[in-house]
Amino acid sequence: MEKFTRTLRGYDPVEVNSFLDKVIKQVELMVGELNEKDEKLARLSSMEKENELLKQKLEQYRRTEETMNKAIMMAQKTSDQMRIAAHNEAEAILDDAKRNANRIVNEALLRAEKTEHEANMLKRNINIFKRRLRSIIEAQLELVDEIDQVDM
Repeated sequence: MEKFTRTLRGYDPVEVNSFLDKVIKQVELMVGELNEKDEKLARLSSMEKENELLKQKLEQYRRTEETMNKAIMMAQKTSDQMRIAAHNEAEAILDDAKRNANRIVNEALLRAEKTEHEANMLKRNINIFKRRLRSIIEAQLELVDEIDQVDM
């Protein structure tokens, strides 16, 4: 605490004014420091809010990434299932085609055997027909020869 010298009417006004000037400067410094601290606090508060927003966005991006990873895994799983199903279907079609091919070949062989049997039957029938026709013709020729001999 500062002491002032006494004068006729109280304290020395120069000393008091000088002291008041010092006090004003100190108060102004303190107010300036308080204002700076308030500004820093405001910036810190703003930064904290921004930091909180960034944390929220980061968490949102993490959730989005997790969702995308799940979607990719699901797409991969679906793709694998589709590939397996297509492979199984292709095998089933091939097996069916082989069975049909075997059936067609067997039917063709049976038809070929039947046709060959029918052709052999026709050859035998033709040979029998030729022999009978030959014997009929020969019998008719003998009759003609006999008629010629009777007329003579």
